[in-house]
Amino acid sequence: MTDFTLPLWAEIAIAALVLLGAAIAMVGSLGLLRLSSYFERVHAPSIIATMGCWCIMHASILYFSLLGHGLAVHPLLIALFVAITVPVTNIFLMRAALFRARRAGLRVPPSVSRIVPPAPRDS
Repeated sequence: MTDFTLPLWAEIAIAALVLLGAAIAMVGSLGLLRLSSYFERVHAPSIIATMGCWCIMHASILYFSLLGHGLAVHPLLIALFVAITVPVTNIFLMRAALFRARRAGLRVPPSVSRIVPPAPRDS
């Protein structure tokens, strides 16, 4: 490897960001285990995964940029991909779960697309 060492402030900042991202991911995992229904469980990991990913992304950008190779943007592209795909996937999974729950006759909110306002009555 190289003989380049990072300054102490950078090592502390990088370690803090990585540990914060890991702690946030652990909170999401605990939410996944603790919550009872699917509709509750799917929410915690999707938001937490994005937050934890962004903390680790900042640590990666700081680390690879300080190594002397210029500004590292690859971690930013990965984090943007995660930030875009996780909510979209979560929406699709929630819609599929709502569809299955409605078909099974479970008590879930009614479909918004089938709610039609009453026609105005002529006086």
